[in-house]
Amino acid sequence: MAEIDFLSPIHKSTKRDYLARVNDQEFPKPKAAELAKKWDFDYWDGDRRICYGGYRYMPGRWEPVARGLVEHYGLKAGDKILDIGCGKGFQLVELTRVVDGLDIHGIDISPYAIANSHEDVRDRLSVGNANSLPWPDNYFDFVYSITTLHNLHNYDLDLALREMERVGKGSKYLCVESYRNETEKANLLYWQVTCEAFCTPEEWLWWFKTTGYTGDYSFIYFE
Repeated sequence: MAEIDFLSPIHKSTKRDYLARVNDQEFPKPKAAELAKKWDFDYWDGDRRICYGGYRYMPGRWEPVARGLVEHYGLKAGDKILDIGCGKGFQLVELTRVVDGLDIHGIDISPYAIANSHEDVRDRLSVGNANSLPWPDNYFDFVYSITTLHNLHNYDLDLALREMERVGKGSKYLCVESYRNETEKANLLYWQVTCEAFCTPEEWLWWFKTTGYTGDYSFIYFE
């Protein structure tokens, strides 16, 4: 288990107006969160003040993350890969373009995301919950989850971490939101619309130990 940062360059490339997000007149935070937590059109492709404001595939945007994962974990043709919280499958697309022949799978809670996923990987994606993965023990060579598990309530987070550990026989990696001080905590509260697990890095490490998660991890902060 190690802390390995694959995401910060992409996360930090977005400029955020935290006060505007929480004080918007048309989509005040409670309304934005209520819409976002339906995991439907508004979350992915609705108004930017709710969430993504149009989550479209941009060739190469996720390629550095894909290449980092491939090189660090030695992924190769034939390896079974699972993306938990795959959304529209864009990260899986980039992985297949870095390494041809990967046996990819993705799962997401959002029927809308799967229905509107990238056509190159759509037949490899399914609707489901991270707390109950439909695969046998030790099935995957590499399992990862990027900015997903912090959206779970504690009772589901506990199960999801155990499931992630259960289905992976090889390496694992997850990235979740966190905070190190009161400024980052406030910014996270202002910006997020779906987060349920508000944990410091120390609390996340407690979760990993409690659930038996042995994979690598990283945190993103709202500085």
